Amino acid sequence: MAGGTGDCDHNDAPYLEEEQLTLREDYFGYICPKSSLKPSYAIYSLYVSTYQKVSVRVTKLQNMNGNISFPEQLRRGELLNVDCPSREILKRVTSRWGVLVLIALSNETLRFSALRRKIGGVSEKMLAQTLQHLEEDGFIDRTAYPVVPPHVEYSLTPLGKEIQEQVEGLTVWLETNLHRIMEQRQQRSV
Repeated sequence: MAGGTGDCDHNDAPYLEEEQLTLREDYFGYICPKSSLKPSYAIYSLYVSTYQKVSVRVTKLQNMNGNISFPEQLRRGELLNVDCPSREILKRVTSRWGVLVLIALSNETLRFSALRRKIGGVSEKMLAQTLQHLEEDGFIDRTAYPVVPPHVEYSLTPLGKEIQEQVEGLTVWLETNLHRIMEQRQQRSV
């Protein structure tokens, strides 16, 4: 895997044995540049210093101290890093309309017009854009039926159901504590 911007000193990287790689076609991950991981974790042996999709899953890295487990942080990304793609996904999921779409689709499959009516207040353009982003990220399935007039339905994917449960926790907390938030808002505006 070659690539990068030249920010990394690849000569200092520990040697990575080929048999230490487990190839899986279904795994794709992102590695964030400017990671807070220490060089002893051999991040540079992957020769990635910019975002690049990788199609191998590293199970162990060889470093000067012997084998170590693949750092969870490499697989997860770094939300606080300005260049990490997880920020864009967070922005899409927690946008005003993203949250509402995920909640609206929580237990049912809906057509575009029914989804728009259920959410209320969203323009066709914003709903279409939100659905497109959530579909790109794998949270929503879009099923188009070859009929006239066109019939398109939207539903959550298994990944979408997982993120919906997380977002629902936030929305339940907000609705439960709305009176406290409104009191604080009123006190601070006086």
